[in-house]
Amino acid sequence: MWSCCHRAGSISTLDSLDFARYSDDGNRESDERLAVLEFELRKAKETIQALRANLTQAAESEVPSQERKNFKSSPEIQEPIRPLEKRALNFLVNEFLLKNEYKLSSITFSDENDDQDFELWDDVGLNIPKPPDLLQLYRKCGAPLSSPRSTVDASVGVDFGELSGNSITQDPTKNLSQQQQTEVVQELEYQISLLNSEKQSLAEQIKKLQSEIQTLKRTVSSPPPTTLDLGSQNTSSPSSSSTTPPTDNGQYLDIRGVSEPESDPKPSSTQNASKSQPQSHNQLKSRPPVQFDKPNRKLSPAFQQALLSFCRMCSDSRLGAEVSRIADSEESVMLMLGRCLPHIVPNVLLAKREELIPLILCTACLHPEPKERDQLLHILFNLIKRPDDEQRQMILTGCVAFAKHVGPTRVEAELLPQCWEQINHKYPERRLLVAESCGALAPYLPKEIRSSLVLSMLQQMLTEDKADMVREAVVKSLSIIMGYIDDPDKYPQGFELMLLSLGDPSERVVSAVHQVFIPAFAAWTTELGTLHTALIPSLLARIEKLLLQGEHGLDEHKLHVFLSALQSLIPPLFAVVLQNAPFTSRAKLHGDIPAIEGRTPARINTLKSHNVEDVYFTGLPLLIEIVGRINVTSTTCVHEFSRFFWRFCRTFGKIFTNTKVKPQFQEILRLSEENVDASAGNGILTKATVPIYATGVLTCYNQEEDRKLLVGFLEDVMTTLSLSHAPLDSLKASFVELGANPVYHELLLTVLWYGVVHTSALVRCTAARMFELLVKGVNETLVAQRVVPALITLSSDPEISVRISTIPAFGTIMETVTQKELLERVKMQLASFLEDPQYQDQHSLHMEIIRTFGRVGPNAEPRFRDDFVLPHLHKLALANNSQATETKRIDIATQLFEAYSALSCCFISEEVMTNHFLPGLRCLRADMEQLSPEHEVILSSMIKECEIKVENRGMADAQGSMSIASSLVGEDAKTKFLSKMGQLTTSGAMLANVFQRKK
Repeated sequence: MWSCCHRAGSISTLDSLDFARYSDDGNRESDERLAVLEFELRKAKETIQALRANLTQAAESEVPSQERKNFKSSPEIQEPIRPLEKRALNFLVNEFLLKNEYKLSSITFSDENDDQDFELWDDVGLNIPKPPDLLQLYRKCGAPLSSPRSTVDASVGVDFGELSGNSITQDPTKNLSQQQQTEVVQELEYQISLLNSEKQSLAEQIKKLQSEIQTLKRTVSSPPPTTLDLGSQNTSSPSSSSTTPPTDNGQYLDIRGVSEPESDPKPSSTQNASKSQPQSHNQLKSRPPVQFDKPNRKLSPAFQQALLSFCRMCSDSRLGAEVSRIADSEESVMLMLGRCLPHIVPNVLLAKREELIPLILCTACLHPEPKERDQLLHILFNLIKRPDDEQRQMILTGCVAFAKHVGPTRVEAELLPQCWEQINHKYPERRLLVAESCGALAPYLPKEIRSSLVLSMLQQMLTEDKADMVREAVVKSLSIIMGYIDDPDKYPQGFELMLLSLGDPSERVVSAVHQVFIPAFAAWTTELGTLHTALIPSLLARIEKLLLQGEHGLDEHKLHVFLSALQSLIPPLFAVVLQNAPFTSRAKLHGDIPAIEGRTPARINTLKSHNVEDVYFTGLPLLIEIVGRINVTSTTCVHEFSRFFWRFCRTFGKIFTNTKVKPQFQEILRLSEENVDASAGNGILTKATVPIYATGVLTCYNQEEDRKLLVGFLEDVMTTLSLSHAPLDSLKASFVELGANPVYHELLLTVLWYGVVHTSALVRCTAARMFELLVKGVNETLVAQRVVPALITLSSDPEISVRISTIPAFGTIMETVTQKELLERVKMQLASFLEDPQYQDQHSLHMEIIRTFGRVGPNAEPRFRDDFVLPHLHKLALANNSQATETKRIDIATQLFEAYSALSCCFISEEVMTNHFLPGLRCLRADMEQLSPEHEVILSSMIKECEIKVENRGMADAQGSMSIASSLVGEDAKTKFLSKMGQLTTSGAMLANVFQRKK
């Protein structure tokens, strides 16, 4: 009865036995063990025969004999599927669904066949070999088969009684037709082939068991060994075994069928059961035996195994085979992990997959098969779909550990291909992992690969990758490459990579260049001795060439790239000076710095006593000369060069600045009083040299003497430019650059006050105009305490030109200040200019006021605009209609047109629109009818649209104000108006020329 149950444990395999307990008891125990093995072998043979007989009987009894006769005699009738066949096909179909990711279909299919266990092939039937999967069956379906029923060898059998009676001795072909006889012969031949096959299989198994018995005999007959080698059946030398690929058939503790200690006919032999201890080098060292309690029973071993067979175990599936044997050596563990990890990874949650990294890396390091290692590393780089920062760090940490363990050859052969495969991956996080890996692995690669393949990979990613974060990582990895490269021929490539990355549109990439790449590249050029002989001169040459080409438009972005690179090279240059200076041993350090260190080296006080600039600063005079060619009105250029000189002087120290840098600037600027030519002016003072010297050199140090020097320089420049009637652009650039820093506001006000009280009206005019630049950045407290009093003083100056010069500054105050008291004071001063009879014929004053109103009106406080600006513009436009001097009339009309064009975009109340804005436009149109018909058309259109809006205003009282530019009748009218405005220039000079042609 027990023979019909599920397949029993592996009672016929030696790996279920416990060898170690017999290794110390001599020949007596060996003989006992041999007797046990012979007994178990007989029982195994009997069990196999009984099981096969019962299986054949059960399978054949499922289909009635009469139905089988009908199907055999009528081939056109399809034989119904047998239960065994159905269960086998169900298992194969479910397996196909799982392998091809039809998991929901597999679940549904399993629910519909709940009487079958799809995880265990043995559930299909007893002792039935598992056929190939459906895909293999399909691919081989066209090939001829040895028998039409070769896949159901265990489920068929021939009952000879069904063929010709109940007796097997009867003639099987009696009373049968020729066709039936042929079928009977074929069936018998098929059964014979099955039996022969089964016989051969059993014979091989018996032979194997006998061979194991002989091996055991040889082992126990020899002196008791300390270790037992079970790695293979044949013995081989260590040298030969080391050259052959490792096998996975030895070092396991097979637990199949060992649910309980074996029963031994001789109780004395069961007292020393033990298990083997896993050891490296394919050796199993003996350990103290493990004792199990023995029941005081007299059951036969066969009966015990029959009972244990009801403990359901699965050892024929892939997972069952792995579970049923325990690896007993490091190599076996690696082989097991290599087989299992590819099946484990897909079933782990993405958020937790980094927990598998140690297992994957350890296995990839120690696994003996290259293909398996490649698969594991592929899994590592594809472990997470879009790894975040922490996950990438963990993978990189593992890659570095792997590299340290396996060496440069395997890093090149195994890790780099994984990077190369994902260099164009669609997810930026994966490309980012590649970029970071190239840098992390750089120290562990062969130097030839580091400076060729890896460098080319990173250069490609820097050029082609569209993700900012990837290019940023590329720059950092390139920096590491620059720190390890030792091929001087790669210097030009490194220089081009520096310029390429500095020109990157992403700010984070450029920041990485300055933070990491340039210091690393500079360190390499320092070792090569080319920092001050090649790298810095190359950048200076590019700056000079750029300025020469930029006469018709300077590429400010390229200038920024070159200057920023030059600025980042200042600390390395200083380090080179310190390393090579002859006075290093006598250097005095500022502060308590114990030694000269690379990144923050101390400044040297004795630098002035040696002509090191002849060697390391040959580019300084050239740079100062280049500064003089910059367009002084380019705020960006002035700012970039100022930053460079400030950083340069701060790095090399105050003594060096005072003795080496300032004298070269002073020699060019020639600020001594005897060199001031009031009639011809001083050309160099109008160049960008002035603001760059003031903001880049004189502001490096902020002690009292330094501040006095800066104040004196600015006062001298203001005086010289004013007395020379030279343009004030260089002084304005200085005020703009310094005014951006509140630290210098008081200093600049001191300079301007010097101009306010100067004896020359020209200097006082310049001071008044400079206040306009300073007001925008100064806080209102300083404006009220220092600026407005100075302007009020100047507004009562004896010279009318000085008073007029204060108007732009007053207008800027109205535009930027919010204090009512302050605004009222300014408003009163402007009103005095407009209403005082002494200014009635002051054409220049009126021009300045109109120009200022047009500039500040759109941004001024609305009440000031409605109550002051627009009414006075109306008065000025009305007065201009009666201007007798045509040139003055042209000038005023020009400024009024520009002012009204700017103010037309403001929101204006209906009352102000009716009383001042429209009347002022009509007055201006009257002038334009005679002076410029083209402008008269535009003014007429503006007037018409304003009038329409005023009419509509009564029907839309909800709107408190209106915008002339945005209140056109329709979008087409607005477009037409703006296009007409665009056709005409609002430049005063150009309009004046137009009017002149109308004479």
